[in-house]
Amino acid sequence: MRVQVLEEATADLADGYRFYERQAEGLGDYFLDSLWSDIHSLRLNGGIHSIHNGYHRLLSKRFPYAVYYRIEDDVARVRAILDCRRDPNWTSKKLV
Repeated sequence: MRVQVLEEATADLADGYRFYERQAEGLGDYFLDSLWSDIHSLRLNGGIHSIHNGYHRLLSKRFPYAVYYRIEDDVARVRAILDCRRDPNWTSKKLV
């Protein structure tokens, strides 16, 4: 399966990088490495995750983030990468 990361999701990754880099130098890079590893796992595991707000939700292994994606024409299209510590109502609105 192919994986496509949409612009909105790329912006979410940049936001997460900036947040973690402010916490400690180099942590932002570790965040990106971890999340990209999770995203690349969709090549093999795309479509097996539970559905929330109309999207499959992959929970990151190392950070409190979720990857929201849909399967269309054998392509996992990543729409958002969101912090799970946010208000669930905010998450729902972000995915509309």
